[in-house]
Amino acid sequence: MKLYEIVEFLDDLLKVKEWQDKSNNGLQVEGKEEIKKVAFAVDACMDVFERAKESNADMIVVHHGLIWGGIDYVKGVVKRRLEFLLKNGISLYAVHLPLDAHPSLGNNAQILKALGLEPTESFGVYQGKEIGYIGVYDESKPLEDVLKVVRENINESLMVLDFGSRNISRIGVVSGRGCFALVEAVEKKVDLFITGEQDHSVYHLAKECGINVVFAGHYATETFGVKALMRVIAGEFDVDVEFIDVPTGL
Repeated sequence: MKLYEIVEFLDDLLKVKEWQDKSNNGLQVEGKEEIKKVAFAVDACMDVFERAKESNADMIVVHHGLIWGGIDYVKGVVKRRLEFLLKNGISLYAVHLPLDAHPSLGNNAQILKALGLEPTESFGVYQGKEIGYIGVYDESKPLEDVLKVVRENINESLMVLDFGSRNISRIGVVSGRGCFALVEAVEKKVDLFITGEQDHSVYHLAKECGINVVFAGHYATETFGVKALMRVIAGEFDVDVEFIDVPTGL
């Protein structure tokens, strides 16, 4: 396949031009014109790049790219990363907020689906747009039962603030660094708020607002979108695909 065909498809599918995002969404590094294999990962880093080369990938699609607003200097880590990609002809495509917020392929929608829910209501306003989703069980479930499902489908290692209802009906999800949406989750009467990174300031806020919060890991909550995107690319194009798992434990 041609690189430009895949890039145009992704740009259109994810509506990257509609987003104001610190991340430079889209094709960040241009490599080979012909694409036979596309690798997918969470982070643009040397561990991912080296494994992509070993697996003969011509293109890498990531959630966290290399360029955030612009490049100040081409030296040090930036120089080494760019040099490696260009020397090996590997293209890099990054998609940040558009992948968080996508109604079917996004991290937050996919997490809800992994918990047996459909994303029925958007929330979590970030830079003027809602990037999170809420799902609602037909019948409420005990908190411990829901946490078991979260551990099985997202991350075995959870930090839980169980300050809310023992029966869960409404679950809100904002992956990654999503604690900014906690107050809105309370306003939307969410019983369990799931995000990635821990934030010290959330403890007392959650306790005083009476809401359950799960910190499931930034990395763990943001593998869902790129994996969903990988499945779409595999179905749309005659290319091999691979997910490169480089967990940070954070």
